[in-house]
Amino acid sequence: MLRYSDRSRAARGRIPPVAMPATHSRIRLLLILGALAAFGPLATDMYLPSFPALARAFSTDAAAVQGTLATYFVGLAIGQAVWGPISDRYGRRGPLLFGIALFSAASASCALTSSIETLWLARFAQALGGSVGMVLGRAAVRDVYAGADAAHFYSRLLIVLGMAPIVAPFFGGQVLASFGWRAIFWALGLFGVGCFLAVWLQLPETLPGARRADGGLRTVLRGYGRFLRDRRFLGFTLPSNLAFAGMFAYIAGSPFVFIELYGVSPQQFGLLFGFNAIGIVVSSQINAWLVHRVGPARLLRVAFLVYFAAAIALLVAALTKAGLVAIAAPLFFAVATMGVVPPNSMALALEPHPRAAGSASALMGAMQFSVGAPVVALLGVLHDGSALPMAMIVLGCALVALAINLAPAAARRGAGRG
Repeated sequence: MLRYSDRSRAARGRIPPVAMPATHSRIRLLLILGALAAFGPLATDMYLPSFPALARAFSTDAAAVQGTLATYFVGLAIGQAVWGPISDRYGRRGPLLFGIALFSAASASCALTSSIETLWLARFAQALGGSVGMVLGRAAVRDVYAGADAAHFYSRLLIVLGMAPIVAPFFGGQVLASFGWRAIFWALGLFGVGCFLAVWLQLPETLPGARRADGGLRTVLRGYGRFLRDRRFLGFTLPSNLAFAGMFAYIAGSPFVFIELYGVSPQQFGLLFGFNAIGIVVSSQINAWLVHRVGPARLLRVAFLVYFAAAIALLVAALTKAGLVAIAAPLFFAVATMGVVPPNSMALALEPHPRAAGSASALMGAMQFSVGAPVVALLGVLHDGSALPMAMIVLGCALVALAINLAPAAARRGAGRG
């Protein structure tokens, strides 16, 4: 179990969320944490329109190009598992600055790479650095808010975060058409530099010394073991991770499905991908409006049901080789559930762990991308030039996620209004 410097208060469970300084506004916090959380979507979605171009540039196939996404997910999983415990012990700001600097340097390496294999390695390093913003952004929210308030703030955060998959593919398509695929990674490096300056100049430490953890690697591993034995934590984390795995199949498969199968241009693909992502922003705000009235657990159940129904429609469209609209419509609703699933899952899973939010958030993220990497690899193996492999994987993930959520679990008793 993690030990804290203020042992008497920690033992009594009375260490409250820290309040932000009066000079630091809620909106500023929202924008900075949103930008940090956007590292993952930006570094993933911005280069999606370039997948066919990368295959041509390196004289390789779809599976090898999708491998750059799989190695990125592996880096995100490992990075989050590392950054969370480090930040619980040393605070949020220092790890944030180091990780963002690594992300920027690795982005430059991606732009300079000369083979698909070196791009895999550069993407792995890019993920190690970028994961710091994703995990510590979530932890910083838990530092400041709890319960339904945390779910509400996560939903507002998705306004900023939701703009990344809307803007990134379109911007990436335009950069690709004008300057080539290498310029996409230079742009990501510049984004990292901007985030570094924002954190350095504007983000205060959200985890004061009295709430920091003591102990080394053994303590961290014991903490992870405790989370993995926590039925409530797993009951909300596993279905959310499976839902994300289905989205990873969509992210990795959609460039080839839309650009090669349906003949849309990289620029049009960016618009289509961005339109789907609008659903995340809309649903996240509906979630923010309803979460105090209905409760995060009930909203989560509805989201999984919608996701499953959309996945069935997607499989039917793929089996019948229907047109572009028949594929895009169910994908829109499936993607939209990502505005409801993450904020409520995170709030409910992290609620019992206020003094180890960094480690708990890190484990959630590591588990999420540990599932995502093999899903992307499986999609590469099944790739046959049709939409069927993507649809089958999305449906499989949706089915298992819904089954776990519907199963009666002691871990979720009393979570109702979370």
